Amino acid sequence: MQDSQIIRTEYSDVMKKSYIDYAMSVIIARALPDVRDGLKPVQRRTLYDMYELGIRYDRPYRKCARIVGDTMGKYHPHGDSSIYEALVVMAQDFKKGMTLVDGHGNFGSIEGDGAAAMRYTEARLEKLTQEVFLGDLDKDIVDFMPNFDETEKEPSVLPVRIPNLLVNGAEGIAVGMATSIPTHNLGEVIDAVKAYMKNDEISTKQLMRYIKGPDFPTGGIVINKDDLADIYETGTGKIKLRGKVEVEELKGGRQRLVITEIPYTMIGAGIGKFLNDVVALVESKKTSDITDISNQSSKEGIRIVIELKKGADVENLTNMLYKKTRLEDTFGVNMLAVADGRPETMGLKKIIEHHVDFQFELATRKYQTLLKKEQDKKEIQEGLIKACDVIDLIIEILRGSQSVKDAKECLTKGVTENIKFKSGISKKMAAMLRFTERQATAILEMRLYRLIGLEIEALMQEHEETLKNIARYEDILNNYDSMAEVIVEDLDKIKAEYGRKRRTVIENGEEAVYEEHKIEEQDVIFLMDRFGYARTIDVSTYERNKDAADTENKVVIACKNTGKICLFTNTGKMHQIKVLDLPFGKFRDKGVPVDNVSNFDSTGEDAVYLCDAEQMRYAKLLFATRQGMIKKVEGTEFQVAKRTIAATKLQAGDEVVTVQVITDNQNVVLQTREGYFLRFAADEVSEKKKGAIGVRGIRLKKKDELEHAYLFEEGTETKVTYGEKEVSLNRLKMAKRDGNGTKTRG
Repeated sequence: MQDSQIIRTEYSDVMKKSYIDYAMSVIIARALPDVRDGLKPVQRRTLYDMYELGIRYDRPYRKCARIVGDTMGKYHPHGDSSIYEALVVMAQDFKKGMTLVDGHGNFGSIEGDGAAAMRYTEARLEKLTQEVFLGDLDKDIVDFMPNFDETEKEPSVLPVRIPNLLVNGAEGIAVGMATSIPTHNLGEVIDAVKAYMKNDEISTKQLMRYIKGPDFPTGGIVINKDDLADIYETGTGKIKLRGKVEVEELKGGRQRLVITEIPYTMIGAGIGKFLNDVVALVESKKTSDITDISNQSSKEGIRIVIELKKGADVENLTNMLYKKTRLEDTFGVNMLAVADGRPETMGLKKIIEHHVDFQFELATRKYQTLLKKEQDKKEIQEGLIKACDVIDLIIEILRGSQSVKDAKECLTKGVTENIKFKSGISKKMAAMLRFTERQATAILEMRLYRLIGLEIEALMQEHEETLKNIARYEDILNNYDSMAEVIVEDLDKIKAEYGRKRRTVIENGEEAVYEEHKIEEQDVIFLMDRFGYARTIDVSTYERNKDAADTENKVVIACKNTGKICLFTNTGKMHQIKVLDLPFGKFRDKGVPVDNVSNFDSTGEDAVYLCDAEQMRYAKLLFATRQGMIKKVEGTEFQVAKRTIAATKLQAGDEVVTVQVITDNQNVVLQTREGYFLRFAADEVSEKKKGAIGVRGIRLKKKDELEHAYLFEEGTETKVTYGEKEVSLNRLKMAKRDGNGTKTRG
């Protein structure tokens, strides 16, 4: 049996090291892009896999399921959904400045619709991706590393020739950090790179002559131009974005607002939320100028139409949309990326600096590879030219050789022992031959047609071309200016082919100011029927229909239209309803369920008491529960801004039976299900906070429970019905709280 060794380690040290390892793994290998190619590992691996599978821009589309499966099996051993989501985003033109994948099928929409399942969709590389991202992989231009199981090789970075981190931006949440980089215009970014290459002392402010600011695929307007210099200097800040609103004139002097561009932050569910927010503004009476809203967006672009009343204040309404909805939004910038193997927040200049260094590294490796190929070619060409001059001798050597080995030794080292020559002169000449190994192999593999005069001439011209290439490549490798010229020339070609006009407007917009139409305060009557439908009517309408209103409705409360109604439930909660949220109109108009205008849930709660929030300020409330607990609470405790609060604390299995306004000169009568009545003075009810359970009001028999709590003034005749019997509360014997009560037969 082997001796086992226990290594004792401080638990906190193990946890610390493990968590740091995990965090760095997430940061470097999953969530953050590399500053050099602007890609996260999942994006890089997906694009490389498509390249390896030969799914080029000029070839047929292939099923996304094939791409995802191959990527997962070879390079990215994580969930297929994460790979497919990355693939989908790279194909969505409303998320990326330049799409990297050409998607075929349903790849989702700007309104938040998800892409179809990967078994239905197809994809292939975009021309830009193939030429600018993957173009020189065959030239030993980047390092390759083993994949997760060391059965394949994958590039550690793609040889991207544009600053993709700026062009396509990035979003990612790591551990303890997150990246959020806006998209930019390809042409502007290329111009900035060229400017930096001409003068690496250039300032961020000078770079911004070329890069005006972000250029989002959804367009829109950046309204804090003056803040951009600081954002690009530090790499962090907030960009204020607005949608583009146009005014269309209609017949009869009416107008309508048409939103043709939205803030980048609104894509997805934000569009639906914007529509709901506009509807909410109308329903809450914030504006009465909007008559209809419709989303007429299509593949051609965004078109959200807001119909207006005649004579509407268009400017004020537009400003209200900016203030109250996500039509004006903030894009938080944090230009965090992996640089030299560690996460770093970088300004604009730093990102461009890293990109240019990477381009020189790529160019150096590319032209070293090309130079080596040309030098190898030159060596072979010189050997073939020399061989053509002594072709008769070479033929004699080949005919006199017993093996390829003997012929090769003669060509490379002048060894003639094992070869038969026709003459001694030939033998002497053969002994002087000193071809290189590579030249000798080329001579032995040379075909006879190469001896034709024209072919020899072509070989000479090819040799001259090779010498020119070698001189050019050596100049590029040895001269900074020559290499910079090649890189700039390449960038100009990319800009000419793929550049496009800016979509986002950059300006210093004025603060959106709108005058909120103040609602005139008036007295109204709140009505709620037995089905929980509530509405408000004016006082004069109520007076004319008082009998019908009192008969047909469960709750009738006089209140202000600017106030709130408090709704207490059996579960011990209090929900608030804004009176303005309720429909106001004619007596016979239908109301709305209180569920729709508050957090009240009629399927799981019962309303036990409703009152006007303002009137409650001067009152005290009596709470009584099923298990016989009672308390008094100051009404001011319920003067809160929250829509829902806990109005009282309940014991397990208990619920609120009643909530009522109570005064000290009243009497309290508690009645149980079994018919026990207990009468005592109201001042015996302890005053507690809303978070308290309260005190025991009546001692309950086994399986009995409190059913009602009645309040009445001393000396007044008050009758209630229990079973089939009428009970006069004022004739009940006065007792003390926490008694057993008197049994009454129903």
